Amino acid sequence: MKRIYVVGSINTDLVIKAPYIPEKGETLTGEGFFTARGGKGANQAVAAARLGGEVVMIGCVGKDGFAESAVTAMQMDGIDVSGIRFVDGMATGTAVIVVVDGDNRIILDKGANACLSRSDIDEGLKNARAGDIYLTQLENPIDVIGYGLQKAKEKGLFVILNPAPANLEILPYLKYCDLVIPNETETEILGGIDSMQGKGCTVIETLGSKGYRIVKGEESADYSCIKVKAVDTTAAGDTFCGGLCAALAQGAALEESASYGSKAASIACTRQGAQTSIPTETEVKNY
Repeated sequence: MKRIYVVGSINTDLVIKAPYIPEKGETLTGEGFFTARGGKGANQAVAAARLGGEVVMIGCVGKDGFAESAVTAMQMDGIDVSGIRFVDGMATGTAVIVVVDGDNRIILDKGANACLSRSDIDEGLKNARAGDIYLTQLENPIDVIGYGLQKAKEKGLFVILNPAPANLEILPYLKYCDLVIPNETETEILGGIDSMQGKGCTVIETLGSKGYRIVKGEESADYSCIKVKAVDTTAAGDTFCGGLCAALAQGAALEESASYGSKAASIACTRQGAQTSIPTETEVKNY
C-alpha cells in the first residue's frame, strides 16, 4: 500500500447551533455547544486513516491542551504524528463554527498553523517514496504550501490539492498538482475549471448534495451522491478527500476512489462535528 502524506492545519473546533446568523450587535441564543478536533489537514488525515490508508501527518500545533488532545487522538487513529511540530508561544489553531439548518459558517484563528515552514515539509517527506500520495489544503502559509506541492512533485508523489479556503496566490503552483479538488465556490474564485485545467491537472469539483464532477482533459462527467438528511456538513469535503486518497493508496482507479470518498462524505453529513463525523472503512462498506 502507498503511504499518504497529509500536510495541513490542526485545529480545535468550537461548535454551536443557531436558528440564523445574528446581525451586527445582536445576541442570539443557540444550543448544542460542543468542542471537537478539526482543521482541514487533521480532518483529511483522520479520514484517510479511518477509511483504510497508511497516513503521515505534517503540521504545527501550540504547546497547550488542545494540541495534546489533537495529537493523541490522531495517534489513536493510527496516524504517524512524527511530522507534527510543537511551537513555543503559539496557540493551537481554533475554529468557531456556527451551524444553521445543517450548513456551517466558520471563523478561523490559524494560531500555530501559520508557523508551518519549508523545513517542516522537508523533514516530513524525508522517507516518502515515488508513487506515494501527497494531500494538502490552504489553511497554512501559501508560499509554504506551494513549496510542498513542488517538493512532492519532484519526489515523484501523486500530488493532490484541496484549494480550501480558496486563495488566488496558489494558482502559480497548480502546475505541480496531479489532481485538484475544489468545491463550487472555490472553483469560481480560482477562475473556473478551465483555468485550473490549464495548469495540466485533473479536477474533481464537489457539488454538495448534487454529487461531484470529474474533468480529465476534454472529458467531463457528473456523478450523483447518496442522498441523506444532513445534520452537519462540517468535514464532508475533508472526508471526501481522505476517502479518495485511501482508495487510491490501495490501487483503485480515480473514478472508483471518488465514489468511495463521496459515500464516506454522505455518511459524515449525518453526524455532528468534524472528526467525530468521519466514518470508518467498515461503516462505509456496510452502509
